[in-house]
Amino acid sequence: MSKATIEIREIQPKDNPQIEAVIREVFIEYDLPLVGTAYADAETPKMYEAYANKNEVYFVVVVNGVVEGGGGLKPLKGLEEEVFEIQKMYFSNRLRGKGFGKKLFEKCLEKGKALGFKRAYLETIPSLKEAIHIYETNGFKHLNGPIGDTGHFNCGIWMAKQL
Repeated sequence: MSKATIEIREIQPKDNPQIEAVIREVFIEYDLPLVGTAYADAETPKMYEAYANKNEVYFVVVVNGVVEGGGGLKPLKGLEEEVFEIQKMYFSNRLRGKGFGKKLFEKCLEKGKALGFKRAYLETIPSLKEAIHIYETNGFKHLNGPIGDTGHFNCGIWMAKQL
């Protein structure tokens, strides 16, 4: 059996349908709320275009030419100069548990710091325990409520970290 070719790179236009499928698959698999989350975002079907502005980037994890996960960052609405949000970090069940979440998360933190942000922020859903563990392990602290304006009213967990 040959070894899988795995690459973490910036999203390309051709990746849109594959990363959209991964995101939607995770919501169905975990029986997560579809409204007020990334599932219903207008950005989800066009991730390349959604991360094309200054100080934004979306990375995908590609296994043997197939997008199996991704995650990105954007300036946080309302706090654009200081804070970036880690967004839409989802992995297919074929990729989970292999360390790619941690690698991609660290890549996003490094990129945010390189772009000059002072603080990282994220929101997630309480049932995504594996993701929350990665965030806590990387020094993120729980907040009592959301900051900025993400539009994701169904998340329930808010975390931040000084860089």
